[in-house]
Amino acid sequence: MALSHLRKLLNNPGPFADAYDPEEATKAIQTTKILVVGAGGLGCEILVNLACLGFESIDVVDMDTIDLTNLNRQFLFRKKDVGQPKAQIAAEAIQRRMPNCRVTPIVSKVQDIPMDQLYTYGLVICGLDSVEARRWVNATLVSMVDDDDPQSLKALIDGGCEGFRGQARVILPTITSCYECSLDMLPSKKTYPICTIANKPRLLEHCVEWAYVLQWQAEQGEKDPSSEQIPFNPELPEHMDWLVRTASERAKEFNIPGVITHSSAQGIVKNIIPSVASTNAIIAAACCTEAFKLVTGCNPILDNYMMYTGDQGVYTYSFSLEKQKDCPVCGIEAVLLPVCGNEPLSAVVNRLKEKYRLSNPSLSLTPNSSSTPTRPLYYAAPPSLEASTRSNLSISMRELCQQCRSLTVTDTQLPVSMKVVLRWE
Repeated sequence: MALSHLRKLLNNPGPFADAYDPEEATKAIQTTKILVVGAGGLGCEILVNLACLGFESIDVVDMDTIDLTNLNRQFLFRKKDVGQPKAQIAAEAIQRRMPNCRVTPIVSKVQDIPMDQLYTYGLVICGLDSVEARRWVNATLVSMVDDDDPQSLKALIDGGCEGFRGQARVILPTITSCYECSLDMLPSKKTYPICTIANKPRLLEHCVEWAYVLQWQAEQGEKDPSSEQIPFNPELPEHMDWLVRTASERAKEFNIPGVITHSSAQGIVKNIIPSVASTNAIIAAACCTEAFKLVTGCNPILDNYMMYTGDQGVYTYSFSLEKQKDCPVCGIEAVLLPVCGNEPLSAVVNRLKEKYRLSNPSLSLTPNSSSTPTRPLYYAAPPSLEASTRSNLSISMRELCQQCRSLTVTDTQLPVSMKVVLRWE
């Protein structure tokens, strides 16, 4: 692809740029292989921007298929594409318009990409709405860094949008703060009092939550109490049909006005904030600008977080997020956890879940010396180990840990283990 539209920029470095060779910068654009994670509203914008900037080797990974509701903002897709993999259709759309740009679709979870393949990328850009996937990508890139191999450091650019608000950040694994360092900035899921949704619902949201939280389990138990209950899956059409029908009947029973649609019900269950096309475009532009600066060196990169607000005018602000010394992913210190001797192990598990947003953590005692074997406290999986260690959940920490001072925690949210030092109180 001709890069004539970039020549003036690359041939005239700004006052803040370090010395660089414009020809080498141009070659870097054409040869750097980029992984784009997510091909939704933000991912589509990122792919188009990268192609227009002259990047010629892009992989895009997404496990989702195209839904009719995506078409208003995910402009690479058409009505005929509904039901097709997003990554595949997005890659085909880019290559039709820009044949010199090689876009390879990967229809799978990002967690399924082999480590040796991740090593081939020069840059990773996330355009995701999944905190779990973001955490995995972040922790994996941090774990890949080898101090003796500069090529092992893969920069991560993360973008996110919520309605008229968004953010873009640059993460240099082990150098700048990582995604896990700022996990406490994430908003908590909106919840409703159980007594309200069970007895006196006043909003359509109460009816949806009642059907999702209470009625689904109740009906599953009525079918066959002895069999294993089927978890509700908002991605299955038959489950969503049941949810909309049940919640609508509940709303009618309590004379609550309004209509419950599939998209609104799914938004409540999955805590989805409506996506706005203009926000996607702005955040994608910010992410791709940082990608361009990282690859070419034509200007200093963002240090290291930019927020955007567009609900009342246009406002942006950038600042540097600090590394957390006790970050479970990139920190140099172990996580310090206050523990009371008489509290049960289940209380510690719940605190770890809440503080570090873990799903099903497994805990084992870290030996004080190399001659002492590691002892499991609780394993969340597989089922056989969960059953054999479940009784420990009710035992006090003093009785379980005795003289040990540290734990090793693993969880599906993190590809690396977390070391926890116990502080007895």
